[in-house]
Amino acid sequence: MKKTITLAVALLLALVLPLPLQAQEGPVRAAYYYKVKWGYQEEFERLFFKNHYPVLQAQMGDKGRITGVEVMRPTYHGDGRADWTFLVVITFANNAAFVGPNQEAAIQKRLYPDQETFRKEEQRRFEILDGHWDVPLVSVAPPGPEIR
Repeated sequence: MKKTITLAVALLLALVLPLPLQAQEGPVRAAYYYKVKWGYQEEFERLFFKNHYPVLQAQMGDKGRITGVEVMRPTYHGDGRADWTFLVVITFANNAAFVGPNQEAAIQKRLYPDQETFRKEEQRRFEILDGHWDVPLVSVAPPGPEIR
C-alpha cells in the first residue's frame, strides 16, 4: 500500500512539475514563502525555529536529502510589494530528494516525543499565516553572446 501511494505521488508530481525541474539532475532549490498576520511575526519565527528548523537540519549531512537551508525576512516593513514576511530556501541534493519519499514524520517523532504539543504548535504556526506558497526554482543560464 505504501509503495502504491509513493508511486502515485511520484507520478502526480511528474505531471505537475515543470519539465526543466523534472530533468534537473543536480541540486534542486525551492523557495517557501510565508506571509505572517500582522503582529505575529515573532511568534511565527519562534515556532518555526523550535519545531520545523530542527527537522530540516536533521535531513542534512554528507548523504542528506537537504544540502542547504537559508532563512530570510525583508529588511524593512513594506519592502517591495510585501507579499511575504518570511522566506525559507531549501537546497535538495537532487530531484529525487525533492519529490521522493522522506523521513520527516519519523524525525518529528524522534525529536518531539510530546507529539500532542508538537501538533498544536505546528497548527498554531499555520493559523497565524495570511498566506504560504512553495516555489520550485529552476536556474536560468544567460544567453550566449550570439543572442545578446
